[in-house]
Amino acid sequence: MLKKLFQLEDHQTTVKKEWTAGLTSFFTIAYILIVNPAILSDTGMPYEFALLATALVTAFGCLLIGLWGNAPIILTPGMGVNAFFAYTLVIGMGWTWQQGLAIVLLSGVLFLITALTPLAGKLAKAVPLSLKQGITVGIGVFLTFIGLQKGGLVQGDAETFVALGNLAEPAAMLTLFGLVIMLMLVVRKVKGAFLIGIAVISIAAGLFGISSGSTGEAAETTGAYASVFTSADFSAWASIPFWTAVFSLTMIIVFESMGLLHGLLERKEKFGRSYQAAAITAFGSGFLGTSPTIPAAESAAGVAEGGKTGLTAVVTGLLFLVALLFTPLLGFIPESAIAPVLIIVGGMMVQEIRHISFDDASEWFPAYLVIGIIPLTYSIADGIAFGFIAYPLLKMALGSPRAVSPVMYAISFLFFLHYVFTYMV
Repeated sequence: MLKKLFQLEDHQTTVKKEWTAGLTSFFTIAYILIVNPAILSDTGMPYEFALLATALVTAFGCLLIGLWGNAPIILTPGMGVNAFFAYTLVIGMGWTWQQGLAIVLLSGVLFLITALTPLAGKLAKAVPLSLKQGITVGIGVFLTFIGLQKGGLVQGDAETFVALGNLAEPAAMLTLFGLVIMLMLVVRKVKGAFLIGIAVISIAAGLFGISSGSTGEAAETTGAYASVFTSADFSAWASIPFWTAVFSLTMIIVFESMGLLHGLLERKEKFGRSYQAAAITAFGSGFLGTSPTIPAAESAAGVAEGGKTGLTAVVTGLLFLVALLFTPLLGFIPESAIAPVLIIVGGMMVQEIRHISFDDASEWFPAYLVIGIIPLTYSIADGIAFGFIAYPLLKMALGSPRAVSPVMYAISFLFFLHYVFTYMV
């Protein structure tokens, strides 16, 4: 039955290979169960709710893309996207986490529209590759900065804004130890490197009496999680900043999903259904109570292990449901165990900078604005906006206005209007 359902013979694979690949994918991405709730709880969202939502939406996404797209891809709350939700939408722009979930739902609707119409192709062609790469790099630097803060390696300073933290503090020393351990595991390409590193640091924290990093309000009962389904707050829907936030989040999840699927799928004919599954899962994130999902780059681990069909994704999804039985153990994990993951994942994302062409200033400078402004303003949306506004201006300055698509002009103008209405009206 499994052979026929997932066309294993056509893909020249076996049930054993697919199960092994699914298990590998799970251990590679399981750290998201720890890191995503830790980030979302910074918004005031109950930690236990964020944890349950992360597990459920990942299980749902993996089952959907496995059964509908027959692709060995993990769909899970994206690193960088969760930072945008927590630190830009909620903390930066002042929305509540409930209003943030409303923004997630509406951005999911727009994502679905692109998945069910020819709009996806037009958007993919409209935005320059240099800006897409700049967004990835900028988010990577941002994640690194957040990790350095969470780990106590950098701190606020009245004169220089930021400065090196007190490295003699136990939390900072533990972060450095964790960074060394995880880097050694990553460079040696050990499967589940982050999960192993988190476990080692958590045990060390317990031995030395360093408190856990579990934050947020405690949930009295798991049954109370049902309230999240009605938590989305649309009270600000009539305001321009609200729709600017929706637009910005949509841009991020659409282009990240496109890029990751193109890079991960060996059979490009699977892109259509996989993209639709990604859109449906991102939309469902708002209902389940988490930041949007995207295809995880860690899916490559399962593919490298021999995963070729949706059975790999289904196995991973089922393991996330099993993992719910062990969630009480996650409360013992300190922020010093999470910080190294953010730093290293950020570094991995920064590698995209090598693909930006530095021969043309009208290409690299807008990307540079995105990269610089995202971490320095603590806002992914503002970084994207500045880059998107600068790009057509520089092309026009070169006398090449036709190098910019009409869709790109429209997007840039919308970002410009946002600043006009926010600061000048």
